Amino acid sequence: MKDEIFKKPISKQFEFDEEVATVFDDMIGRSVPFYKENLALVRDLVIKNLQEDATIYDLGCSTGTLLIEIAKKSDKNLYLKGIDNSAAMLQRAKNKAKAFGVDIEFIYADILEYDFSLANCFIANYTLQFIRPLKREKFVKKIYEKLEDEGVFIFSEKIITEDKRLNKQLIDIYYDFKREQGYSDYEIAQKREALENVLIPYTLKENEEMLLQTGFRFVEPIFRWANFATFFARK
Repeated sequence: MKDEIFKKPISKQFEFDEEVATVFDDMIGRSVPFYKENLALVRDLVIKNLQEDATIYDLGCSTGTLLIEIAKKSDKNLYLKGIDNSAAMLQRAKNKAKAFGVDIEFIYADILEYDFSLANCFIANYTLQFIRPLKREKFVKKIYEKLEDEGVFIFSEKIITEDKRLNKQLIDIYYDFKREQGYSDYEIAQKREALENVLIPYTLKENEEMLLQTGFRFVEPIFRWANFATFFARK
């Protein structure tokens, strides 16, 4: 279903409710540059870095697309677990997984409170940015502690740039991208207002430093387009 949520005046801050879940796959594909290509990059890196019987958590898994893609492509036995605090998103994820005939455990929970088992990989695609800064580093530390040695953490984020002029230029270019995807200026402004104080991005450097200070021995940005980036970290 096509995303037309912000064609009408907003009445609340952005949340992943039933209305958003209904159009989410279209929304993220039209709102995140190179979304499909980046998803394939993360999928392939996950598969290359994991052995038989590895456990993978997708934090804020939404409609389950990434885990489904991993399950479809990998020839290994993997324990795939998707966690989200949106029941509407998880229902769509379960329906999609069933349609593709893949075995994925979807868990309705708050990732900040959930007690993870030891895992070989954590994924967080555009999830950390919704965690308040005071809690974000503590949560990344929790991920680090629940990773097996040599385990990997791969995450994508919207980012900001320290140079204010460049930051404004990158945002303008991003809005041009959204217009090319069919969003109007009104829709762009409405969503920007709905996300105010809900999505709080870090700079590229701040994300890297957060990981290193948490204990990860290796951190590398593996993708960037303007104000979007993906990071790979190994314990």
